[in-house]
Amino acid sequence: MSDKKKVLVAMSGGVDSSMSAKLLLEQGYEVHGAYMKLHPFEEKHAANIEKGRKVAAYFGFTHHVLDKRDEFLQKVYTPFINAYKDGKTPNPCTFCNRHLKFGALAEFADSLGCEYVATGHYIQTDGRFFYEAVDSSKDQSYFLFNVRKEALKRLIFPLAAWRKPDVKKTAAAIPELAFLATQRESAEICFVETDYVDIIGKHFEVEREGEVVDESGKTIGAHKGYMQYTIGKRRGFTVSGAKEPLYVQKILPESNKIVVAPKDRVYQKAFDVENVNLFFEPPPKEFRALIKVRYRNDKKPGLVTLLDNGGARVVLDEPEFAIASAQAAVFYEDNKLLGGGYIV
Repeated sequence: MSDKKKVLVAMSGGVDSSMSAKLLLEQGYEVHGAYMKLHPFEEKHAANIEKGRKVAAYFGFTHHVLDKRDEFLQKVYTPFINAYKDGKTPNPCTFCNRHLKFGALAEFADSLGCEYVATGHYIQTDGRFFYEAVDSSKDQSYFLFNVRKEALKRLIFPLAAWRKPDVKKTAAAIPELAFLATQRESAEICFVETDYVDIIGKHFEVEREGEVVDESGKTIGAHKGYMQYTIGKRRGFTVSGAKEPLYVQKILPESNKIVVAPKDRVYQKAFDVENVNLFFEPPPKEFRALIKVRYRNDKKPGLVTLLDNGGARVVLDEPEFAIASAQAAVFYEDNKLLGGGYIV
């Protein structure tokens, strides 16, 4: 019987997960690969499965396919479209990481007797906390704040200290795998092929003209349908007599209106979050942190006060632009991920 430690690698069909499998084999692990069917695009699945099988065949490890489309529909896709109906701006990857990539995948790893689970995420971990990746341009810690802390002790991220160009260069040097180095980057949201409005439009009437109002409630223009807007957007609606650029400040789904205001009125300093997930315990009632309110935003210092309802009150030292309901507010200590919650 082999005494090698067994690891299940999430195989997406891309260069990152494929090179992660390679590195784990070189480190002496017994590797098993798994592709999860999540979205409804069967042609994409077929292509990705074929690429994963090529990689597995080349390196000599088993490759499994898991159909998790029902679970994805229930826990990721449906909450995503319903959030837009409610005038919010959801972040589906954070739900997928919790329930599927580090939930359902871990359960399958148990069925195979795999002690560890690995992915091609650019992130570091010590088994207790996540830390930002060495390649800051590819860091994915923001999307992992909602992972159950119990899962961390078995996670491996082989690309933690790698940079993307070096990953591609390594793949390109292997003739049988060179195709991985030149293929297009995968979409940030796997089930959105063009624009999120196209997805929402399959379920709700998104082309429904409504009123644009100012902060006092006065009608000053028209928009194409409230689900087509997010907080901070400044185009796609018409206003009359505006003397300066106006940005979406609020979305009012019940009345199909959007509230617009000058840019300085779309900044916010204090807000609440719900469903807080933390990687340390017992947490103090209050703690200082660096806070990121969108993936591409910089971290800003602030105070987090935990509430009895499982949420928190966040007060930033300086106001931040376009804080949107249902986006994640993620807490850091330097490059250490402390946790986060969903903006109310």
